[in-house]
Amino acid sequence: MKAILVDDEQLPLQHLQIMLEQKIGGIQVIGTFTNPIQAIEMTHKLRPDVVFLDINMPQINGLEIGEQLQNADPSPEIVFVTGYDKYAVDAFELCALDYIMKPVQLKRLEKTVERLREKINIAQTTEQQATPLVSIQCFNHLQFHMSGQEPQEIKWRTNKVRELFAYLFHHRNKTVDKDTLLELLWPDYDLSKGMPQLYTAIYLIRQTLKRSGIKTVTINKGNLETGYKLTVESSLIDVDEWEKRLAQLAPPSRDNIADYEQTLAMYSGDYFGEYDYLWAEYERERLRRLWLQLAKKMNHFYQEKGMLAEAIQVNERIQLLHPLDEDCYFSLMQLYDAMNDPASVEEQYELLATRWEQELDSAVNEDISNWFQAWKAKQYA
Repeated sequence: MKAILVDDEQLPLQHLQIMLEQKIGGIQVIGTFTNPIQAIEMTHKLRPDVVFLDINMPQINGLEIGEQLQNADPSPEIVFVTGYDKYAVDAFELCALDYIMKPVQLKRLEKTVERLREKINIAQTTEQQATPLVSIQCFNHLQFHMSGQEPQEIKWRTNKVRELFAYLFHHRNKTVDKDTLLELLWPDYDLSKGMPQLYTAIYLIRQTLKRSGIKTVTINKGNLETGYKLTVESSLIDVDEWEKRLAQLAPPSRDNIADYEQTLAMYSGDYFGEYDYLWAEYERERLRRLWLQLAKKMNHFYQEKGMLAEAIQVNERIQLLHPLDEDCYFSLMQLYDAMNDPASVEEQYELLATRWEQELDSAVNEDISNWFQAWKAKQYA
């Protein structure tokens, strides 16, 4: 769940953020603002699930801000936070989800967060029941799932046409300058030769989308006709859905660990992983790091609960996606030791040593090496 906090005083902002992120969990604070005008602008850009909003602010009344935010598309849930109870009636007339008195108490805030989760889950269930026309897959390779049909991987006329589509999709809902596209895809062409190539490629994309029956993705000329803007409507994008689900995960427990497993499995491959797009590398690595953080959190939970087999499975998955992450090898060594499987301990160490030498021209981390040597001495004592 993504949240924005608005208060003209910095201390209450910090206090509320700590309670939401550290003491309750499952909430990502994506912005804190003491300037209410800036908060309104950023809410439209960041599109949070909820805005925690102070009422008494010098520049503009929080109730007025709440009214403006209700007109946003999509509109966030509003939780008013104030030191005065006289605004309660006005707040609920604006359909605010809750009204919390300062100083904010943890138990009271937990009740609010629970109400938020229930309302957001209901909204998501309703959204899922109204199945969108198209689901778009970016993990591993580009694929479209039409409602009621088998998934289809579109046949693009050329690899450059596919890359142009992928690049515009990567920057969806924003205008990309023509010069940027020419430099990316036709760097060796002068303007007189490169521009016809771009026009032809855009035409081919439009024809391909039309032929495939994909009406929710369109390409138009951007502002002042200096570039192109790809717009996506009424579609589910796997990367976006995965990040939403990730942000809504509460700290792992026996009650929600299945949600963690499902979220981990939703990552079916790297972002545009089948294609060698250098411009996608930053986003690819950012998503890989998020996945790795999720997997390590699960590993810690499983080991803490003595669920060794499950911890082994998670670390093996880390090893496949992040073969140079030394922590997963060390975790597997310790897990196999706990399960009295010395052959697998040695196998993991040798695998780590080989990969480190071949890929990094480096020796194994000293701490891991010392652990292994001490373990080996104990085994053969």
